[in-house]
Amino acid sequence: MTRRTGRRPGNPGTREAILDAARTAFAERGYDVASIRGIAATAQVDPALVHHYFGSKDQLFLAAMNFPVDPGQLVPKVLAGDRDGVGERMVRIFLGVWDSPTGSAAQALLRSAVSNEWTARLLREFVTTQLLRRVLENLDVDPVELPLRGSLVATQMIGLAMMRHVVRLEPVASADPETLVAAIGPTIQRYLTGPLPT
Repeated sequence: MTRRTGRRPGNPGTREAILDAARTAFAERGYDVASIRGIAATAQVDPALVHHYFGSKDQLFLAAMNFPVDPGQLVPKVLAGDRDGVGERMVRIFLGVWDSPTGSAAQALLRSAVSNEWTARLLREFVTTQLLRRVLENLDVDPVELPLRGSLVATQMIGLAMMRHVVRLEPVASADPETLVAAIGPTIQRYLTGPLPT
């Protein structure tokens, strides 16, 4: 039986080749445009191998980002409960991840994004497609407003992570999480569901 030429079979380097191709595709083309087929072609593997190693496009993206948790498990927790509590739940869950031992990978990603445009693009794609879009699409807001609302939320959440874990600005760095939830949650809620300036 002859093997197809031009395609790398499964071997120890295949997973890394796929991840390298995925990082490049997601950074250059964005999550929505990047495709499993295109990533497989760049890695010189059959698309079935990408599915074999990573399952879905979402899972491949998470692996490429090396993010410590699956947003698919977090977003339902943010959305569970009344609509007016989404902001506080978002901040609480965000801090639960970033303040935990698994948050060190997220902190490393944030530090890298500050000085590396390629990493910054990946972080933008991650925050936009894996977190904010998933929350906002469930809040019954005008679809035209989604990009602005998502960007406003990101300014607060990424700013919080930066001040608490990178810059370590006191008293935010050592504040009790519930103090930050009470202080920042209402602002996040306003960005998510409140009126926007015309």
